[in-house]
Amino acid sequence: MRKNLNSSLKGRRRQGNTMQAYDALPPELRQWLSVATLPWSPASAIGIWKKAGGTRDPEAALERLDAIEQATLRRDRVVRGIGLPT
Repeated sequence: MRKNLNSSLKGRRRQGNTMQAYDALPPELRQWLSVATLPWSPASAIGIWKKAGGTRDPEAALERLDAIEQATLRRDRVVRGIGLPT
């Protein structure tokens, strides 16, 4: 799974038990994280999920996560000089 590690964006260390935090996530969010392109922390994912109203509208929250991930990938490509943002 090296695809998640090949980025010029700054990585961050998390404190606490990330596996317990992951296990506590809603099933829809865990499913999304399992196929996400970038390595998301449970804390970041649940924060966006809650702000996007994931408990009321899981689809809208997943669309928001997709949009944020795509924006991050575009930013990474620009930083690395791979291509222009779309």
